Amino acid sequence: MTIGRLGSFMRACGRVHAKMGDFWWYSMMIFLACRAADLLNAFVGLWLVPKYVDPEELGAILPLANFANFVALPVGAFAATFRNEVSRLASGRELGKLKTLMKGVFIAAAAFLFVALALTRFVLPAYMTRLRIVEGSLGTIIVFSSFVGVVSPIFGNALQSLKRFRSYSLISVVSAPIRLVAMLVAMPLRAISGYFVGQTAPPAFSMLAAVFFLRKDLSVKAEPYWTRDVVRRFAGLFAVFAASGAVFGFTTLVESTVLRQRLPALDSAAYYMVTRFSDIANFLSTTLAFTIFPFAADAAARNGDTRPLVVKASLATAAFGAALAAAFGAFGARLMSVMPHGSAYAAFAWAIPCLIGINVMNAATNYYTTVQTAACRFGFLKLMLPLNLLYAAALLFVTGHGYFSGILPPAWTAFLDAHPVGTLEAMVTWMAAFTVSKLLACAALMALERRGGGNGK
Repeated sequence: MTIGRLGSFMRACGRVHAKMGDFWWYSMMIFLACRAADLLNAFVGLWLVPKYVDPEELGAILPLANFANFVALPVGAFAATFRNEVSRLASGRELGKLKTLMKGVFIAAAAFLFVALALTRFVLPAYMTRLRIVEGSLGTIIVFSSFVGVVSPIFGNALQSLKRFRSYSLISVVSAPIRLVAMLVAMPLRAISGYFVGQTAPPAFSMLAAVFFLRKDLSVKAEPYWTRDVVRRFAGLFAVFAASGAVFGFTTLVESTVLRQRLPALDSAAYYMVTRFSDIANFLSTTLAFTIFPFAADAAARNGDTRPLVVKASLATAAFGAALAAAFGAFGARLMSVMPHGSAYAAFAWAIPCLIGINVMNAATNYYTTVQTAACRFGFLKLMLPLNLLYAAALLFVTGHGYFSGILPPAWTAFLDAHPVGTLEAMVTWMAAFTVSKLLACAALMALERRGGGNGK
């Protein structure tokens, strides 16, 4: 391409950018970059993992990952708190304070990592027994993987809040080949341990790359940040994120554990396989959720209306999900049949459109909570936290009601025995019902906000 043609192309991009606006332009840029990376991630999830991980153990990958994330919740809460703080500091160009804050977060992360390693040494063996899996060095690997995974977004949040979307896109593209190479090397040696080694490589690279892109911003002299008022405000935000993270993390952990522990090995492995396809619906939603945060924070700072961001993103995701559901409804079984051990999983292809629908509804809920979080409005937690706890308790109850057979009324026991949650179809039904309840709750909160009731802080 000649310089003249390149200039014409750049001017054309500028015109398209002006027509689309910053939100949709940067969303499209990040979406395209991430989808290029997902071509390699699809190979990992659909071919490499089922090739090396035994079908009897394949269903344990998701609950192990969720266990690791649950252990890393304190650092995750710090990262979530930092996202709000960095938005405020970045918008005010208080980069010296930003640098001091990042150092504080890393010191806290190191302390929590030490505690988490000690904790998992005692807890993880019993949990792995319930998952019907044994692999000696796995505990240390998955804990380290989870901590790197939750610390890395701190740098991503810095790029996000400073609206360095081009740098973020480049990191997303390069991270996928690094993950692939790490897994190709490690998985033939020890399958599940190699999987988590591969999960560790991209966030580790992302941290180093983000430091490089932020080097000019962080080259300023560190300024005092930790005053009594700041600590009080930071502690309040941390308490909110820790409580919400603990509840949401516990719910996810219970759900994935039930899918592995209470379902036959084939059903739990099939769930892993079908989610590799249904999670394609999240390609757009994760991009929009990432982009929506700084724009929502800016709108809230100007006392602007943030609801249009939620509505537009939700409608775009619904259209994308509907197209995917139609495609996989027609061709899902054929696609699954060509995967390793795919003939055993093809019968579960019906679950792909169902789980796409669940992901679309979850995305709409996530847009709403992301916008509210960006605006530092946390009243939605008063409704969402009890809903999540109720769902986790219900799953534990209906899948383990035999422990309460002497307490429950005989009619209850007979009903639960006649409707066991021991198949993937039953679990998808429970998941869909819970997702609908969350979506309706968020819609109700938005309706109250529209009438001026707001949803608190």
